[in-house]
Amino acid sequence: MRIGVPKEIKSHEYRVGLVPGSVREIIHHGHEVVIETGAGAYCGFKDETYRALGAKIVFSAEEVFDQAEMIVKVKEPQPSETAMLREEQILFTYLHLAPDPVQTAGLVQSKCIAIAYETVTETQGGLPLLRPMSEVAGRMSIQVGAHALEKCSGGSGVLLGGVPGVEAARVVILGGGVVGANAARMAVGLESRVTIIDKSLLRLEQLDREFGPRLNTVYATMESIEHYVTHADLVIGAVLVPGATSPRLVTAEMIRSMRPGSVLVDVAIDQGGCFETSKPTTHNSPTYVIDEIVHYCVANMPSGVARTSTLALNNATLPFVLEIANKGYRQALLENIHLLNGLNVCFGEVTCEPVAKNLGYHFTAPQHLLNL
Repeated sequence: MRIGVPKEIKSHEYRVGLVPGSVREIIHHGHEVVIETGAGAYCGFKDETYRALGAKIVFSAEEVFDQAEMIVKVKEPQPSETAMLREEQILFTYLHLAPDPVQTAGLVQSKCIAIAYETVTETQGGLPLLRPMSEVAGRMSIQVGAHALEKCSGGSGVLLGGVPGVEAARVVILGGGVVGANAARMAVGLESRVTIIDKSLLRLEQLDREFGPRLNTVYATMESIEHYVTHADLVIGAVLVPGATSPRLVTAEMIRSMRPGSVLVDVAIDQGGCFETSKPTTHNSPTYVIDEIVHYCVANMPSGVARTSTLALNNATLPFVLEIANKGYRQALLENIHLLNGLNVCFGEVTCEPVAKNLGYHFTAPQHLLNL
């Protein structure tokens, strides 16, 4: 199979779909790789390195899309990229379709095979291709939140860990999954006063055993969310409903009740965000202020640490890339239910039920399409 890697063109997106080590592995298995010039430059991966491993370097995205049977990316295709997709061409990348009707319509029209990293599953019930970026985003959320709290950034001028004789910042994390646990690890390490709120008692018990008295665990109700959010210096939105839009757990009224200069970091913004006042931002202009509260809502946070993120992502995606390339998409999808769960759009039909429900499409069972 010929696999194509275009240069990412979303604003301030510095990651790349395949690192040199992945390219070497793919070529070793008898496949071809076509890469747009400069695709890995921001991560420190030069064209010469890819070429020495046997990859073909081309000079435009059009050439990549024209020559490749499977496109491997990081972020969702932008309109100019969606227009280049063709029938039965495989697209393997993050999609986040539920809050994005324009992208969904474009993929449906293209009749491509669109497999979303974020809905591929695993036996243990997790999301293995979302996990590495969730780990990065969770850890980054405290880093960017700490910076946003600084007075020069519009924050209240609070140091997360405080100093002897001065109270540490109150950090509230909504959601105890991968993002939330990694955010807690960083916040606890900085000696903040950290609370995680989640609706799963089992998950709260796990976090309590992991962190002990350094972490306050609270069951999620509207009352508890309102109480802790309105008293927080930094709130991390880390709620995920796989494939669907995020629930808006924090209302505009709650936000108005927070202390001026407090900070919200919405890691769930890719799926629509979990704060009522959230709207997507970029690394170019990451924050905005509403009711004197600083909002950080960058939709591709891990791109800020592109090299680490790309290496972590490739560790997770490479086995699936090889499975699709070795078997072909039909056999790979039909034999692996977890990969099949990643299929969002196929032959012009929406095959992810939460996406279909959120955007008003008819849901078509993927097995039915693939067995035709």
